[in-house]
Amino acid sequence: MGNKTPIDSELVRTLAALLDETNLTEIEYGVGEMRIRVARQAAPVAVHHAAPAAVGHATATPAQVAASDADHPGAVTSPMVGVAYLAPEPGSAKFVNPGDMVSEGQTIMLIEAMKTFNPIRAPRGGKLTRILVTDGQPVEFGEPLLIIE
Repeated sequence: MGNKTPIDSELVRTLAALLDETNLTEIEYGVGEMRIRVARQAAPVAVHHAAPAAVGHATATPAQVAASDADHPGAVTSPMVGVAYLAPEPGSAKFVNPGDMVSEGQTIMLIEAMKTFNPIRAPRGGKLTRILVTDGQPVEFGEPLLIIE
C-alpha cells in the first residue's frame, strides 16, 4: 500500500454537489496533509449581439470593482468557498451594518461550507464602511466580503 491515501469518494461527491448548488467552478478541501480539489469547466457562454445600450456613461465591470475592493487595505476576504449569510438566521437582524463600529473578533457574518456554518470574525476593530456581498451569495476563497476602516 505504501503511503497512498485512499480517496473518500463520498466527500468528492459532496464537493461536486456543492459545485452544482453554488455554481462555482472549483472547490478545494484539505485536512492536514490531504487536499482534494474538485473542478469543472465552465459551460460555454453563448454570445448574443443586441442593440447597443444607451451610450454616455461608463460603468465598472464586476471584475474591476472586485479588484479594487480586494486591494483596499481594510478589505476582509473570505477564508473559504461557500455561501455568505449576513444574519444568524433568516428574518433576523444582520450581524453588522455599514457605519457600525466593530471590535476585533466580533462575528460579522457566516459562511456555509459543506452544511457547516462558519463564523467570520473581524480581524481588526474599526468602522464597517461597506458590505460587498449579499445575503445568500456564493463566495470564493479570497473574495472581498466587506471593508473595515
